[in-house]
Amino acid sequence: MKNRKLLMIPGPIEFEPEVLRAMGVQTPSHVAPNFIEVFGNCLDMMKKIWLSPSGQPFIVSGSGTLAMDMAAANLVELGDNALVISSGYFGDRFKDILDRYGANTTILSANIGEEVALDIIEQELKNRKYKLLTITHVDTSTGVLIDPEPIAALAKKYNVISVLDGVCSVAGEEIQQDKWGIDIVLTASQKAIGVPPGLALLVVSQKAIGIWKNRKTPVSNYYADWQNWLPIMKAYQERRPSYFGTPPVNLIIALEKSLSLILEEGIHNRINRHKKLASVFREAIQAIGLTILPKTETVAANTLTAIYYPEKIKSIDLLREMNNNDIIIAGGLHPQIKASYFRIGHMGSISENDMISTLSALERVFYKLNYKFELGKSLKVFERACIE
Repeated sequence: MKNRKLLMIPGPIEFEPEVLRAMGVQTPSHVAPNFIEVFGNCLDMMKKIWLSPSGQPFIVSGSGTLAMDMAAANLVELGDNALVISSGYFGDRFKDILDRYGANTTILSANIGEEVALDIIEQELKNRKYKLLTITHVDTSTGVLIDPEPIAALAKKYNVISVLDGVCSVAGEEIQQDKWGIDIVLTASQKAIGVPPGLALLVVSQKAIGIWKNRKTPVSNYYADWQNWLPIMKAYQERRPSYFGTPPVNLIIALEKSLSLILEEGIHNRINRHKKLASVFREAIQAIGLTILPKTETVAANTLTAIYYPEKIKSIDLLREMNNNDIIIAGGLHPQIKASYFRIGHMGSISENDMISTLSALERVFYKLNYKFELGKSLKVFERACIE
């Protein structure tokens, strides 16, 4: 590495040079015809990447938490029952958001590294009438991957709105929004979508739009209210100027470039690339005696890996030494085990060579910190698996 460090955290990620160049153009007017075309293209491409030709896309200045907030603000009214299916820190956050809007929220929390069983979810839906449920597709705090398709099917069966937190999954894990019947799939720009932080992205089903339109009370969050944003999205989709709040035009120009690169690769090819890279990385990590946080391969995410520290290795030492080796990784986030594990992101433009650099640095650091393993083994396993 020369003059910069490799960013291997679960977002922000490494960005394609074309995306960064696109973001650096001279800022146009947000109502200029060329920018209206860019914004409209982004909305059209989101529907293709989410696999939701019937959905309504939204692009709003903000973070992934704003996207979560928008879903809750527009669909929840005081006293509504909401069900949160949690596999970590960000499931718990969704409960906090729903509670803020007056929901009676029930949370079903998985054991660390596991998922909530389908029969438990169905039993809860049988016992109580819910308006909506939320699923964290990949919880960034644990690296646990949840299969949303059967949960969405249960939501349809019991006439519940389904909301998928795809902040750490959209464009990195398989999502078929319309086919699976998911009402909202939300994300943020800085993860597998591949654009610097600053954009909240949602695709909303017509069913969810209809429920919002039939609210009995006004949305209590002015900025998040679809009443303000839906006309803007419709106008840009029809290539007409419109205004509510000034959009982050340079980020949206960068978004157009990144979405076009994703579609050029092909969404199915992209998902398969993430699956292969993650699988061989986990194999390499485990070859030197390390343990991943997800309890089974089935629930291990393909966009990041959460790894327990070896015995006697301290968080501060590993993170410092990796930084000294020009690789930035993330510490733990789940409050119960924060000091017990670290996280490595591998989504978007991350390549096999980036993973080799990361594994090489990990081996050097572990060797320096007196962790006993066969030097070079993770690299051999990784490269052999990639070739095969």
